[in-house]
Amino acid sequence: MPAIPSLGNLRGRSNRRNQNHQVHAEDLTHVVDCAVYVDGERLPGQWSPVDAISECRRRREGFVWIGLYEPGEEQLQGIAEVFGLHELAVEDAVTAHQRPKLDRYDETLFMVLKTVRYIEHESPTTANEIVETGEIMAFLGKQFIVTVRHGRHSGLQELREELEAAPERLGIGPAAVLHGIADRVVDSYLAVSAAFENDIDVIEASVFAPRSPIGAEQMYLMKREILELRRAVMPLAVPLRRLAEGYTPLVPEQVRSYFRDVDDHLTTVSERVANFDELLTTLVDATLAKISLQQNTDMRKITSWAAIIAVPTMGVGIYGMNFDYMPELHWRFGYPLVMCVIVAACLVLYRIFRRNRWL
Repeated sequence: MPAIPSLGNLRGRSNRRNQNHQVHAEDLTHVVDCAVYVDGERLPGQWSPVDAISECRRRREGFVWIGLYEPGEEQLQGIAEVFGLHELAVEDAVTAHQRPKLDRYDETLFMVLKTVRYIEHESPTTANEIVETGEIMAFLGKQFIVTVRHGRHSGLQELREELEAAPERLGIGPAAVLHGIADRVVDSYLAVSAAFENDIDVIEASVFAPRSPIGAEQMYLMKREILELRRAVMPLAVPLRRLAEGYTPLVPEQVRSYFRDVDDHLTTVSERVANFDELLTTLVDATLAKISLQQNTDMRKITSWAAIIAVPTMGVGIYGMNFDYMPELHWRFGYPLVMCVIVAACLVLYRIFRRNRWL
């Protein structure tokens, strides 16, 4: 005969059920959207994560797409229990500030992508910040994809609407959503790099313009922003290549070809960023050389005027000595003669320096 549970055990189970219910209720505060897709079509109604994955498992088809925005550890832990997400991946998703990467945990993929946004400004020579970064983490399983966003500019609502308008793409499975996210992120890299190119053209023109106000500080600001873009772009190449080469059966063959196209676009952005970095290094060197040349020019001017001023100073200094017997001291035309000699010497020095382009 099976053992009859005691009243204390029944109360303990009831308390645990209530706690789990509270955890899931808190999780929903960070859920932007939760939908079930079958054959590429979104099922009507409002779904909780538990009901959504239960519906897919009951039907043995379709998948769940849950979008989360900056969840805390407790909120994401409830989702992790429902979908069986690995604790290390959950920790990374909560912490944020991760490098782009692709990890595999049992039957789940965890991918991190850094998002970038170009900050509009009047001129790159006066801007304090040019690029704003964020992150998108994606948990990919056989019947689900969970996206975690960090950053105000990393919204996926437009992508969701675009995919829902193309049910043939969603019919492929959750891997099509992961491709859509990667494609959208890389397209934003292309847009930001194009805006960067315009800013660099402005800075390049300013550097070689005479008497330009731009200095090395603006150059280093641009290099810092390029470095921020580089940190988002460069590490993503390996994860995209793995997805395109069949790193996991969770990405079917028909989606891998799309990832190859995204990888090609990323290569274009990587080349642009590398060229920007090299060009900015050259511009920094040119700016420093220009500053050094300007300093040398200023020093030559200062030296020239100092040499010209030294002539009357020397004359006045000699005749300022209180000796009784000095040449032409008591001559009527002695003072005008000395003044004429001083002025003539100053004019000769001025002509010499002018001819040598020191003045």
